[in-house]
This record gives sequence, structure tokens and C-alpha cells, in this order.
Amino acid sequence: MDLQLLTPQATELRAYRRSNAVVSRQISGETLVVPIRGKVGDLASIYSFNEAGSVLWAALERPASLENLASALCQSFEVGWDDARHDAEAFVREMQAAGLLSAVSS
Repeated sequence: MDLQLLTPQATELRAYRRSNAVVSRQISGETLVVPIRGKVGDLASIYSFNEAGSVLWAALERPASLENLASALCQSFEVGWDDARHDAEAFVREMQAAGLLSAVSS
């Protein structure tokens, strides 16, 4: 993982998008994400997102910057900007490590 992706200078120029190799569904208030490997769902690697993760995943339907993601959290929950930004960064870092997100030029 390239840790420089999340430096302040780099994040201003970056947007993130979902991988094309996943399928996601909303079930009972949770978002389930299944990576697709070799045209088959990898059921050993199912990801389940809570409400905040679901908001972020939905915001990533289109490429989104960390600022866009933090704003989505602020609009959906009673959370301050710094906490929302921190949570968005952590989510992006984890999803990139899992291969569910990639950085794109904005």
C-alpha cells in the first residue's frame, strides 16, 4: 500500500472509486460487499459495513474525494469535520488494502 496516497497534498488531487470486481447489496440496514474473483463471488471475503460504512460506500458510487466522503458523513450523522475526515481516511485505507477501492485522478 502506498502510504503517500493519504498525505494532505496527495488527497487534494485524488478521488477514489469502487473496484469493478465487487458486488454489493443493502440488506437489513447493512451493506454487504462480495469481491468477484474468476467470475465467482469470493464468499470467504464478504465485507459487511455498518451505517457509516454504508454511507461512504454509497458515496463512492461515483469517484469521490476524501472531502466528499467526510461531507457525506457530516450530513448523515452528528459528527465533526475532523472526526469525519479521520473516519473517511481510515475507510479508504482499509478498502484500498482489501482491493475494494482504487485512487483515480480527479
